[in-house]
Amino acid sequence: MHKAREKISLIDTKRNKYYNIALIIIIIIFVVSTFFTQYNPFEIFFNYSNLTDFITKDFLPPNTTGINEIGLALLQTFEMAVASTFFAAIFALILSFFGSNIIFNVPLVNKIVRLIGSFMRNIPSLIWALILVMAFGIGISVGLLALFIASFGFLLRAYIETIDEVGGEVLEALDSVGASFFQKIIQGVIPMAMPGYLSWFLYSIEVNVRDSTIVGLVGGGGIGLLLMGYIKSFKYNVSATVIFAIAAVVILVNVLTEQVRKKVLL
Repeated sequence: MHKAREKISLIDTKRNKYYNIALIIIIIIFVVSTFFTQYNPFEIFFNYSNLTDFITKDFLPPNTTGINEIGLALLQTFEMAVASTFFAAIFALILSFFGSNIIFNVPLVNKIVRLIGSFMRNIPSLIWALILVMAFGIGISVGLLALFIASFGFLLRAYIETIDEVGGEVLEALDSVGASFFQKIIQGVIPMAMPGYLSWFLYSIEVNVRDSTIVGLVGGGGIGLLLMGYIKSFKYNVSATVIFAIAAVVILVNVLTEQVRKKVLL
């Protein structure tokens, strides 16, 4: 008699139990949230005729009226994204040296710098834009400043983590030969961390190109402000042109930054 073959579970039984419990909890949260918010996930299927009418009659085909104005606004938006990222990267790079305890080992200063970065990073650029619009009014400078603040916080924390990852052994070697604070930075940290710096910088540009449109919608200038104007004027077919143009620019920027990463970082 052959012994019955034992079944071997591909997933650990205990872990599978936790997965099932987590799935049940997620379903319960979804059902309860749907009930309290009166959200009907199937409503779009019941009212699909309204959606198709809007798309075929109001939204499409795109109207290219004002294409020159749209092109100028796109250029301003791209410039705003690049400029805010560039200045944020410079300030973040300088301050990151004081946030890393392996370079500037003063715990109080390290904590303050990291706290500043976390605070600015965790508040979205849209919220910064709303605050600045209320304080200074509508304009490109407000959008640029909002993107700068959010990018600065993000890059500051990213640069500190990059230094901590690559700088340990190099700094120990420089310490052993009596290198000064600035020698550690110039001869040790920057050369080793440059690929990480550039990678985070390119990623921040990608994010800011997308966020600059959202910032513009609340008064931060650029293509977002123009898009909101068309929507408020019920020029939905012109808005379609703007939306497709924004999508094209975002895709193009993503492709270009990816090519730069491959050629420079690899």
